[in-house]
Amino acid sequence: MHEELGELANHFSQIAHHYDDKHDSEAKPIYNACASLVIEHAGPRPDDVVLDLGTGTGLIAFALADDAGHVVGRDISEGMIEQAQTKATDSGIENVEFGYGEFRDPQHVGEVDVIVSNFSLHHLPDEGKREAIEVIADLDPRRFVLGDAMFFGSSDPEEPLFGHGVDAATVGMLVDVLTDVGFVVMAVERVHDQVGVLVAEQADDGAEIDTVSTEPTSEK
Repeated sequence: MHEELGELANHFSQIAHHYDDKHDSEAKPIYNACASLVIEHAGPRPDDVVLDLGTGTGLIAFALADDAGHVVGRDISEGMIEQAQTKATDSGIENVEFGYGEFRDPQHVGEVDVIVSNFSLHHLPDEGKREAIEVIADLDPRRFVLGDAMFFGSSDPEEPLFGHGVDAATVGMLVDVLTDVGFVVMAVERVHDQVGVLVAEQADDGAEIDTVSTEPTSEK
């Protein structure tokens, strides 16, 4: 693991035991709104395999388990993975699995129908984000839903929503990368000027790839 990723993994392992208390509260309305949109847009079918990258303690993975055939959660933090595994055991949810994996090396073998990620990709610099999206495209999912910090306006806002450790990209940059690797961006949802959800699907063979406007389709 890269040194910076190792430090990040250690940080989240240290806070894993109280992470849900912090993010399940009403004190995190933007995070929760973003998560809700990711869950809504994922829309897995009963036989689908869903891959949740940066799964944390499994918030998105568990929410999708009822509708999907199987959900695979990947994270770099052993502490977060352990919390997710404990929750799966305690709740008796059997169609989820959790293990180590990075955006650029998810360590998953097999078909994937839907890939989701919520508030994780921002830990990578822009070039790392591009590489991660290329890896995601190579897994050939039907749909990719990304919820994260992203700039709808200036990339240097007067009042940053997030501090150190959040390396957000512009919506335009993310849309360009998604279309470059063969996705069609179906929806752009704005939760906040600095937070949004992108919904992308694989273009059919021979289909013309349209360029989507970076204007949001809705604002929550």
